[in-house]
Amino acid sequence: QVQLVESGGGLVQAGDSLRLSCAASGSTFSRYIMGWFRQAPGKGHEFVAAISRSGTSTSYGDSVKGRFTCSRDNARNTVYLQLNSLKPEDTAVYYCAATFSAWIVRTSTSYDSWGQGTQVTVSS
Repeated sequence: QVQLVESGGGLVQAGDSLRLSCAASGSTFSRYIMGWFRQAPGKGHEFVAAISRSGTSTSYGDSVKGRFTCSRDNARNTVYLQLNSLKPEDTAVYYCAATFSAWIVRTSTSYDSWGQGTQVTVSS
């Protein structure tokens, strides 16, 4: 199983940008499809983005499409989430997750390994 550690969260103003990182260890990173989810207080996990093993294919949630970009560096065992044009409704704990699924999946239950999360807070 892969171990995941997120970083890069923080407190920003609306319109600002952040880049989240998720470092993986313990297994062959390139074998995993990687996903990002977020959870706001009192809500369930919301799909944010996912990226294929090679990094050539991505999928985004409707609420972040056009503002967030997911990428990965298999040589560094790291997946990234670039957050641009942040809005107060983007405030949440952001988690990265890994799955052996054959293709990109958008449901949290499809992911086997999860990081501890990083808080993103956007003030208006």
